[in-house]
This record gives sequence, structure tokens and C-alpha cells, in this order.
Amino acid sequence: MGQLPRLLIVFGIVSVTLGALLLFAPRIPWLGRLPGDFLFQRGGTTIYIPLATSLVLSLVLTILVNIFWR
Repeated sequence: MGQLPRLLIVFGIVSVTLGALLLFAPRIPWLGRLPGDFLFQRGGTTIYIPLATSLVLSLVLTILVNIFWR
């Protein structure tokens, strides 16, 4: 039972950080417009595949998690 409060605090901090990132994400000019992000438009249908953005965010988050967990 000693680990549960610590785990809840970590999840709370992660949730607040993720919420702040989502709040400020539209103000980051390059986010979502990297080479390798695919946008297909045909008629009234739009398909957006943010491949490069996903890879960059995954790399950054992996580095941050490894720094903070060691």
C-alpha cells in the first residue's frame, strides 16, 4: 500500500504536464508540419498521418523519462 500514493502523484503530475502540452501545442509552429507528416485530401475527406511528429515526440519523451527515472 506504500507505493499507491506515490504512483497516484506521478500519474497526476504526468496528467497535468500532458494537459499543459496540449494547451500550448497549437502555439508551437513546427508541431504537426514536419517533413514526413502526411496529409491526404480528396473531396470532403481529409486523412492526416503525423508520422514524423509522432517519432520526434516519442524520442523526446523517451529521453525525458530515462533522465527522470534514473
